[in-house]
Amino acid sequence: MNFIFQLTLFAFIALSFLLVVGVPVVFASPDGWATNKRTVFSGLGLWVLLVFVVALLNSFVV
Repeated sequence: MNFIFQLTLFAFIALSFLLVVGVPVVFASPDGWATNKRTVFSGLGLWVLLVFVVALLNSFVV
């Protein structure tokens, strides 16, 4: 269970870093928002899901 928690937490941190770097790049590029809107929303949805999964797994690890 500890390994699954660590793997999920690493995925959460990696996705957070990717969104912190990627979203401003999408907004700065010309016509970036219109073409990458679906990708940004998918990333945000996955981020929210990982928040809840990490919180749930944290209750089993502690």
